[in-house]
Amino acid sequence: MENREHANWYCHYRLSKYHEDIKPYQSREGEFHQQFEPYEVIEGEHNCLLNSGIDEMWDLITGVVSGADHIYDNPHAQIGVGDSSTAAEATQTDLQAATNKTYKGMEANYPTSTSQQATFKASFGSDDANYTWNEWVVKQSTSSICLNRKVENLGTKTSGTWTLEVSITLS
Repeated sequence: MENREHANWYCHYRLSKYHEDIKPYQSREGEFHQQFEPYEVIEGEHNCLLNSGIDEMWDLITGVVSGADHIYDNPHAQIGVGDSSTAAEATQTDLQAATNKTYKGMEANYPTSTSQQATFKASFGSDDANYTWNEWVVKQSTSSICLNRKVENLGTKTSGTWTLEVSITLS
């Protein structure tokens, strides 16, 4: 009998849509989420792990790269959204949208890492990303390297706050 090693990359995301603007709660996003209820929540699974993201993880693990220019910590991790519906491919390196794309940094206390899982969370306020959301990525702001990309129509944002939370589990 042949022994095989398997690794699993599992992604779960949650998009919470609010009528209210989160901008007055900058750096206190937890208060916003306690005070207001979303009018719609969309949850889903799966994404495309990008080759550039795989290479970056190995480079970080082996010490080929290090420091703030490469780690996905609070000041350097972003979630980006765009309007392209181009199918996700591992060879892509970013959002595919030509013009309608927006990157937002992490909410306070994100990303988190616990129990083989990293969780990223960013909020897009009333003035941000008001177009159809067809794609999203998790990106490092300095190196511009994206871990993953997901293509799915999540709706058209025109105002209010949309909060995207992405949890990635390795097992």
